[in-house]
Amino acid sequence: MCRNIKTLFNFEPPATELEIRDAALQFVRKLSGFNVPSQANEAAFDRAVAQVADSARELIQSLRTSAEPRDREVEAAKARARTAARFGTAR
Repeated sequence: MCRNIKTLFNFEPPATELEIRDAALQFVRKLSGFNVPSQANEAAFDRAVAQVADSARELIQSLRTSAEPRDREVEAAKARARTAARFGTAR
């Protein structure tokens, strides 16, 4: 999976529309191989991003869990610690 696509389910506060769209954009970029599509492919690319975002939103809203929501700041701190341990520096 593309490392820029983050888990969006079961966080407090919930994922924003921008986060969902950004994940969809990264997914479509990965599938298409285009970072920026040509004019000929722009409409299809934009349509795919919108459809993936709609599907992701529907999925996130329909998922259920009994686990407590995770805190974004705590998860970000854990990720920084993993980065520091792996690469020897903190970002």
